Amino acid sequence: MNTPRIFGREPSAILGLVAVAVQFFSAFVMEVSQDTQTAVNAVAAAAVGLAVAWIVRDGVIAAVTGLAAAALALGMNVGLDWSTDRQAAYMAAVMVAAQWFVRTQVTAPAPPNPAKAAVAAP
Repeated sequence: MNTPRIFGREPSAILGLVAVAVQFFSAFVMEVSQDTQTAVNAVAAAAVGLAVAWIVRDGVIAAVTGLAAAALALGMNVGLDWSTDRQAAYMAAVMVAAQWFVRTQVTAPAPPNPAKAAVAAP
């Protein structure tokens, strides 16, 4: 399976670049508050999630997790006080729920056990 690419790069590289660019801008050009930095990174995460969903044409998980990451970042921005463990548990729950839903919506292109199907064939 090919990893979807945006501007020839993996989506995580794009998000890393945005985060570093915001930090660099805040350090050397104009002071940007932590709240604003968080908002920019949340919007970037949501945008990349939606871009991946568009690219793969079946990106329910990417769109949902991108939106969940943006919601978490914005929540932290407005005062949600969760530990990193709690944030990770939230994102894991979102991912499992999205995968559980998508799993019921798709079918495998091959039989569950190709070796067994080959032996049973006359």
